[in-house]
Amino acid sequence: MGNTELARTEVKHVVRKRRKKLNSDGKWGLLMVAPYLVHFVVFVLGSLIASLYFSFSDYDILNPPKWTGLDNYTKLFNEPVFWKALGNTLYFAVLFVPLQTILALILAAALNQKLRALKLFRLAHFLPVISSWTVILYVSDTFFNTRFGLANDLLIRMGLDPQTWLQDPHLVIPLLVLIAVWKGIGYIMVLFLAGLQNVPSDVYEAAEIDGAGTFRKFLNITVPLISGTTFLVVVLSTISTFQAFEQIYVMTGGAQDATAAGGPNNSSLVLMIYLYREGFSFLRMGYASAIAWVLFVLLFILTIVQVTLQKKWVHYE
Repeated sequence: MGNTELARTEVKHVVRKRRKKLNSDGKWGLLMVAPYLVHFVVFVLGSLIASLYFSFSDYDILNPPKWTGLDNYTKLFNEPVFWKALGNTLYFAVLFVPLQTILALILAAALNQKLRALKLFRLAHFLPVISSWTVILYVSDTFFNTRFGLANDLLIRMGLDPQTWLQDPHLVIPLLVLIAVWKGIGYIMVLFLAGLQNVPSDVYEAAEIDGAGTFRKFLNITVPLISGTTFLVVVLSTISTFQAFEQIYVMTGGAQDATAAGGPNNSSLVLMIYLYREGFSFLRMGYASAIAWVLFVLLFILTIVQVTLQKKWVHYE
């Protein structure tokens, strides 16, 4: 009995000592993350709560907000420009997500081979990612400029009529999609490269023994085994399309006149441009907050749909 009591006492002593250490470590850990917690509470959570309140208010920054209930949302859903911006955003997403995903996968598969100067090729494709949008857009302007752009010069040399490119309502979004793909494809390529390098080589060797060719191995082995990476890419690309702002703002003249962004005739007006224009050009901050929350709900619904559908085509084993 004495030995048993002594053992219990020692165990209790060890437990108290460990609890004391954990409490001490917890205090230091809380102290270390305190700056981030303050930032999150004040600038993230506080901003979310404020924007939600503003979305139910008439607020122009200069005067205190006045509660108006659902007026902003009622006006928003009855505004043709909003539906135009939503349609343009969905059009942008439908073009951008599949195009970037497919091209990045093909590029990653090509750069996953044993090639000379492989690192140089990978760096060349990743350079647009680390370049600022200002640089990317100025390079794009030299190509698609209606007066001295290389694209029109090439068309003239081929005996074709020059195009107005970004001033053409039918061409503006496809061109903006191409520019966005060029800018971001390097990052998506790196994600796919990480997925490709995790595919076991013995699977390919077994397929080769069975007589499978390059295309069959890619379609029946590579694509299913990196479906988890593909799902991540699709989700990230979808979110980025709904957040598209800078390239559209600058390329459509927003740098010179904020109200001109999204042209011509609102042909490239997306939700983020519409939000910015209403909030910061016209100072209708309450209305802009309502746009922001509708955008959040749309993204949330799309993400839930994607997560639900992934069970049918994503394989994690």
